[in-house]
Amino acid sequence: MHPLRSDFQKEAFVDQETFNMSIRKFLKTVGVNGQREIEQAVAKAIASKAIGGNEAFPATMTLRIAGLQLDVAFDGEIRLQ
Repeated sequence: MHPLRSDFQKEAFVDQETFNMSIRKFLKTVGVNGQREIEQAVAKAIASKAIGGNEAFPATMTLRIAGLQLDVAFDGEIRLQ
């Protein structure tokens, strides 16, 4: 059992299935739409000759949930080749 799950049960009632499904749905939406946005930005930059198509770009994704005072950044890299 995940350590937070027992804390959830002690502090307040959380429908674990609903909670997990809503997180997964949100992350899937971010993933699918984020990928589409990146692909379109790369295609536009290549078409305008702003990039050559062999670059790598540092990338940051910020997750904010104001009601939970959550603000965390995830860093990575988008490589074209």
